[in-house]
Amino acid sequence: MAIKESELVLAPDGSLYHIHLTGDMLADNVLLVGDPTRIEMFKKIFDAIELETSNREIHALTGRYHGTRFTALSTGMGCDNIDIVATELDAAANFDLATRSPLPHHRALNLVRIGTSGSLQRDVECGSLVAARYAIGLDGLLNYYVHDTKGFEPAMEETFVRHMELNPRLATPYCVAGSKRLLDCVAADMHTGITVTAPGFYGPQGRHIRLAPSIDKLNERLAQFSWDGTPVTNLEMETSAIYGFAQALGHEALTVCLIIANRPAGTFMNDYHTAMQQTIGTIIERLTRQ
Repeated sequence: MAIKESELVLAPDGSLYHIHLTGDMLADNVLLVGDPTRIEMFKKIFDAIELETSNREIHALTGRYHGTRFTALSTGMGCDNIDIVATELDAAANFDLATRSPLPHHRALNLVRIGTSGSLQRDVECGSLVAARYAIGLDGLLNYYVHDTKGFEPAMEETFVRHMELNPRLATPYCVAGSKRLLDCVAADMHTGITVTAPGFYGPQGRHIRLAPSIDKLNERLAQFSWDGTPVTNLEMETSAIYGFAQALGHEALTVCLIIANRPAGTFMNDYHTAMQQTIGTIIERLTRQ
C-alpha cells in the first residue's frame, strides 16, 4: 500500500524531502557526522566523488574509496534530527519513491557515526577514540515508536533507572546494543563502553550556567554505572537514536567518538580538526576491509 504524500514527503525532484537522496544515490555504507562542514574532510579521502547534495544542515556526499562506495552525510545536532535522517535513509533504501510503496526485498545499511563527545571517565583522555558497545537514550525518542525489542536491553534499562533514581517527569530511558560486526571491524584498538545520549548540551549533560540541572551530580552517577562489565564512558547527543532506529529497522550501526572534553578533569580540546580528519580516514580504511 502506498504511503500518503503528507506522510512520506518528497522534494520536487522526487528525492526524500530533507536528505535529498534516492536509493540509487545512497551507498550501503553511510558515514554520519554532525557538522555539515565536516563533509569537506571526506573529499580529501575519497578517490572519486559521484554526487553531492545540500539542504539546511544536511549535506551529503557519495563517493568511493579503494573501490568501496560510501555516503557521508551530516545530521546536525540532536536526536530530533536523527529521527528525520534515519527515517529517510531507511525510506531511500527500502521504498520505491515513485509509488511510495515498500520494495520487495529489505536493504540493510551500515550506519557509522563519527562524532565528538565528552568523556565521563578520567582515564579516557582528550584525543582518545571511544566506540559505543551500547547506547543509553535519555532523549526518549524511540518511545514514540512501536518496534521489536530485539537488540534492545530491557534488563539494562531497569537497572539503569534504579541506579539513576530519575524523576518520573523525565523521559523513560532506553538501552540498545550497537553492531558487534562493525565494532569488531572498526574498534579493536579503541576504548569501548556505554555511550549515553542526552537531549541537550547544557542542563541535560549536567552543565550549570544560569539554570541549575534538575539531576544532582548527573555525570558522577552516569560514570558509576556499568552493564556486564562495560562502563559508561561518554556523553553526547545522537547515538541512542541511531542505534534504536538501526535495530528497529534492520540496519547495522556503530558510533565512534573523538573525545574532546574530559568532564571529571575539566579539560577541553579546542583544536581537534586534524585528529578528526585522521579518525575519518582510519574508519573508512577499516570499513573497506569488512
